Amino acid sequence: MPRPAMDTTPVRRAPEALNAALQELEARQLRRRRVVAAPLPAAATAEQAPPQRVVAGRHVVDFCSNDYLGLATHPALAAAMAECAHMQGAGAGASHLVSGHGPEHEALEQELAAFTGRERALLFSTGYMANLGVAVALAGRDDLILGDRLNHASLIDAAMLARTRHSRRYPHGDADAAREALATHAASAPQAGAVLLTDGVFSMDGDLAPLPQLAAAARAHAAWLVVDDAHGLGVLGAHGRGSVEHFGLDADDVPVLIGTLGKAFGSFGAFVAGSATLIDWLMQRARTYIYTTALPQPVAAATRAALRQVVAEPWRRDALHTLVQRFRERAGAHGLPLMDSPTPIQPVLFGDAATTLAVSARLYAAGFWVGAIRPPTVPAGTARLRITLSAAHREADVDALVAALAEARDAVGTAARH
Repeated sequence: MPRPAMDTTPVRRAPEALNAALQELEARQLRRRRVVAAPLPAAATAEQAPPQRVVAGRHVVDFCSNDYLGLATHPALAAAMAECAHMQGAGAGASHLVSGHGPEHEALEQELAAFTGRERALLFSTGYMANLGVAVALAGRDDLILGDRLNHASLIDAAMLARTRHSRRYPHGDADAAREALATHAASAPQAGAVLLTDGVFSMDGDLAPLPQLAAAARAHAAWLVVDDAHGLGVLGAHGRGSVEHFGLDADDVPVLIGTLGKAFGSFGAFVAGSATLIDWLMQRARTYIYTTALPQPVAAATRAALRQVVAEPWRRDALHTLVQRFRERAGAHGLPLMDSPTPIQPVLFGDAATTLAVSARLYAAGFWVGAIRPPTVPAGTARLRITLSAAHREADVDALVAALAEARDAVGTAARH
C-alpha cells in the first residue's frame, strides 16, 4: 500500500488561513486531538486487573498502548527510577559528550549491547533522534538511501535530512525491488555506498520486514542494513531480542540495530547497537546525539530494571503471543477485517475515517480504548483501528473486546444503511 504523497501546499500565515485549514481537516474527519489519559496503577486495581486508564472521566481497558509486556507500571521500574532520582538527581544537565554521561547510562549501554549480541550500544533521547542521527552519519552525498514505502515517519524524514543526491523507496516488503535498486545504483555509481533502512515490525500494519532477503541484498552490494526494531525488541524471538533473533540473523547480517525503550521495555529513550567502530563513528557524526541533553539517569535506571524483567520473565512473551492467537481466532470467527499480522499490533481495517471513528467511539462507550488511525498516518482508504495487545491483558479482556468490536461494527453498518 503506497503512502499518500506528502502535502506540501503552503499555508498562509494569517490566523484565519490556519483556521480554514483546520476546518477542512475537521470536515474530512482527519483532525487530531489529544485526550488526557491517566493510568490506573496496579495497586489501585484488583489483583490481575487489565491495563486500565481514566480517559475523560471514564475507566476503560487500554488496547492502544505499546506497553507490550506490561512493564510501564511495574513496581521494579518505579523503584529503580525513584532511587536513582534520589541519588543522581532528575536531569542529566548536559549532553553525553560534555558532562551528562553518568554511570546509569554507561551500565545500560553495556547491558543493551550484551542483550542484542553486539559490541557496543549508544543511547539516544528518542527513536526519532536515533533514526535521524544514524542516516545522516552513514550516508554520503553520492550514496543511495533506500527505504520501505511504509517505513515509520522518522525513517522517511531521516532519508530526506541525510541530503544525499539519491533517495528512493521500494514497494512495501519487496526485497527483490530493494535488491534491484541497490544493483542499479552500484552499477551507475560504483564508488558510492548505500544505506538500506527498514522497520523490523511495521507499526501500523503489524507485519514483519523480510529481513533475511534484505540482509542478503545489502551484503551483495556492500550496503549498510539499518533495522529499526522498535516494535520487535522484547516481543519477538526466543529471548525477546526482536526481529533479528526471530529470523535467526546476527550482527553480521544486520550491522545497525535501532531500538526504542518506551514500548516493550516500558520506559523511554532509544539506542543504536552495533560494532565498536560504528558506535564511535556515531559519537563523532550523529548530530542528534552530540547536540542534545542526555537522557535523565533515572530513566536509564528504570530501563535497566525493565531489561532484567525481560530476561527473567519469558512468561510475559508467552502470554502475549497466546493472546495474539486468541484475538485473531475469535475476531476471524466474527468476520472482522483483520490484516496479516503475527505481532501484538492487530489492525482492523475499515477503510474510511468516519466508520473507523464511529466504531472507536462505540468501543469507548463499552469501556475499551482503541485508537482510530487515519490518513496521513496510513494511506488514504486504509483507516483502521489499531488494537495492541499486552501481556497484562487477560483472556477475558480479549474475548470481551472482540464481542464489543463485532457489535460496534454491526451497529455502525446498520446506521450507515439507514
